[in-house]
This record gives sequence, structure tokens and C-alpha cells, in this order.
Amino acid sequence: MTEETKKEVTEETKGETKKEIKVTDKMKGIIENLEKMTVLELADLVKALEEKFGVTAQVAMAAPAMGMMGGAGAAGGAAQEEEKTSFTIVLANAGSNKIQVIKEIRAITTLGLKEAKDLVEAAPKPVKEGATKEEAEKIKAQLEKAGAKVELK
Repeated sequence: MTEETKKEVTEETKGETKKEIKVTDKMKGIIENLEKMTVLELADLVKALEEKFGVTAQVAMAAPAMGMMGGAGAAGGAAQEEEKTSFTIVLANAGSNKIQVIKEIRAITTLGLKEAKDLVEAAPKPVKEGATKEEAEKIKAQLEKAGAKVELK
């Protein structure tokens, strides 16, 4: 290949180390096509590539390895928190508008009126456990809109 068909790209990874990547015209065309794809199309592409080549697209488990080295301390704990997939929504305080919060609790949990009222008055209490991040954020927004203070754990 000639120098005209290659393009050198310098990429910084985590601050200090540099890695040079040679991008050919063919690679550039693939990158341009990927930029035009939607997220759903990209997800389907990943699945198709996994099936075609018998591999999986998983993040390397660097955080547990750092913890085994001994010097990870708080850095290892912070990395594990970022990877959390299951959340507990905790009603910290119902605020001044308890009736609206009770209505939202009933809609979220399908509790009866008395159970929802008891939950709101006994705050801080968990509203829902084992929720996904998206679901937890949605519930938190609903309850905060009603005037409650909510924590995700």
C-alpha cells in the first residue's frame, strides 16, 4: 500500500500511552458507514458479528483484577459502582405533598392505598428493589416530580 492510501492516527489511551493506528481507505469507508447507522442497527451488527465469528463483545474484567493486586482501594470500589446493573429505589422523604407521593407509589408498586400511605409515612423505605438503571431513573423522576426525595442504591 502506498502512503496515500494510509493515514496515521495517534490515539491517546488513559493519559500517557500512545498507540498509532494505520487507517486504510477501506477502513475509512467502514467507519463512515458505521457513523451513518442507528444505535439499533449497530446493536444488531454486533450480534451478527458475534454469531458469525463465535465471539462475544464483553468488557474485560479489569476492576476485580485490580482489587486482587492489593493497591486498588477506593479506585476498585468506584469501578464496581459504575458497573452496577440492579438498583434499589429508596424513598428518603415524602416532602410536603404526601398525597401526590402516595398516588405515585401506588402507580409504581401496585400497592393498596393503606400500604402506600404506610410506606410514605415510614420513610426512608425502599420503594422497589432490583430495578434496572433506566427504570430506577424513571421512578426517581416520577417521585421527585411529586415532591419526594429519592435515593438510588
